[in-house]
Amino acid sequence: MTLLEARMSPTSFRALLALAVVFVMLATTGWTAVRPHGPSDARTAAVSAWMRATIGGRRLPDPVHAPAGGVARFFAALSHPQALLLARRYPLVVGNLNGVPLDLRYEANRCALVKARADERARAASGTLTPAGRKDAGRRAERYTSLLTGRRQILAFDPSGAGRAAEVLGDLAIATRVAVVVPGVDTNILSFERPAKAYTAPVGMARALYGREQAADPGAATAVIAWADYTTPSGVGLDASTANLAEHGATRLEALLSALPRTQRVSLFCHSYGSVLCGVAAPDLARGQIADITVFGSPGMHVKRASQLHTTANVWAARDSSDWIEDVPHLEFAGLGHGTDPVSGKFGARVVSAEGAAGHPGYFAPGTASLANFTDIALGDYAAVRCDSDADALCTAGLA
Repeated sequence: MTLLEARMSPTSFRALLALAVVFVMLATTGWTAVRPHGPSDARTAAVSAWMRATIGGRRLPDPVHAPAGGVARFFAALSHPQALLLARRYPLVVGNLNGVPLDLRYEANRCALVKARADERARAASGTLTPAGRKDAGRRAERYTSLLTGRRQILAFDPSGAGRAAEVLGDLAIATRVAVVVPGVDTNILSFERPAKAYTAPVGMARALYGREQAADPGAATAVIAWADYTTPSGVGLDASTANLAEHGATRLEALLSALPRTQRVSLFCHSYGSVLCGVAAPDLARGQIADITVFGSPGMHVKRASQLHTTANVWAARDSSDWIEDVPHLEFAGLGHGTDPVSGKFGARVVSAEGAAGHPGYFAPGTASLANFTDIALGDYAAVRCDSDADALCTAGLA
């Protein structure tokens, strides 16, 4: 017996051994990935310039620490030309600043995308980059062209590193029901949307949900946010096994949610590692701020039981039988792993059917029970939610 075994209980040692086996397996089967390097941190430079600037003799609000309400009051006091000047001069700040009027934020991000596309096109034609670097630059330029198509409502955009973005479907200003889709590993500006199997990427997930909502209740004032505005783990490796990136992402998600009107009924839909982020964020959200938290394809929410989320939201969970995440040990030890399996009876979530999802990324595919259930949850039509056949048939008990 080793010294480590002697000092640990048999249960703890088996848990650690299971994790070690999993991470060795991941490292040797090619599941880990190296994220491509993007452009330098343009937003940091923009924030630095912003902090030195004034308008009408007034200092500009701190983009890191100013509350959304204070930002909203600042912009309300500006003339339209002044606000537009700030959006066009500092688009990477204004376009990512909670509290800025939505239309101005969308305009700022269009300006930022136009500039970023020009930069990437120049990089793609540069003789200083490797062929792989030029190809990556060309792909990013194509992505920015897509995001500029029509009048897409880009709520957040940062080209730095692997890139982050968020998009709004519907009219967020008047919506009474808002759904926020929080994706998992390997989400960046290039994987924000996909032409094939669109429902496997954040934009496609949001479009599928919004489309079903409109079909189910055309008169409902709904909006869906494809929220990929955090740095996600690259591949299923060490970063994905800890909550470090989830903790940073939770701060960003909390800031977004705090800027939404409290009159809106907000539901979170958290996929894979995104469910870790939602679990970390939940205890810090104000009572009643979120109506529902739905996790699917989840490695855990970084707690043992749903009650430890300390949330007033209804907690839902779904997993298709073909999802490989089922085989990942659902435990936490020494900072590795994310706790109890959310679809297990001991966790305490309301388990719903995901029939037809076909694998880890398929929960928003057309015709799936998961998409139908997510739609009913987002609309608050709990009576229509279909429980998982292997779980408590009363998953909607106690809900109006």
